[in-house]
Amino acid sequence: MKSQKKFTETAYILFGSNLGDRFAQISKATDLVVKRAGQPVAASSVYETEPWGFTHQIPFLNKAMSILTHERPGDLMKILLSVEKEMGRVRKDTGYNARNIDIDLLLYGMGIIYRKGLVIPHPRLCERRFALVPLAEIAPEVRHPVMNKSIRQLLEECADTGWVRKFR
Repeated sequence: MKSQKKFTETAYILFGSNLGDRFAQISKATDLVVKRAGQPVAASSVYETEPWGFTHQIPFLNKAMSILTHERPGDLMKILLSVEKEMGRVRKDTGYNARNIDIDLLLYGMGIIYRKGLVIPHPRLCERRFALVPLAEIAPEVRHPVMNKSIRQLLEECADTGWVRKFR
């Protein structure tokens, strides 16, 4: 009999896209992450959002999801990056830019990790309405492990003025 892996930690993930069929890209990425990384717990609505950190005529679609995973944080991050690569994402070293898919690991339980290639919680989560709005929809009372504030509180205090509106 094949042994079953136990799901041990809740991870919060953000999906984004502003190139091609944005909704289809997010849907495909969500399916691939669930198949490879864990059991879905909750998913937010899809939001249309103003590009953050750069100007582009096409807004992003963003969606947050929580999963129960048996993967360690570094292994989970490798899975997320492999999904991006499989879907044709080409990472550029020059700041923020348009992309067909972007998958960010926002939180991993109450974990705090600072190492090359992996920072948890996501280092700019508190600055971004496009991440906080969908995350607050599915996890308003979850606490940020560094700031020791709920996601709802972080959203209320966020200085970002970028627009975020429900898409679906």
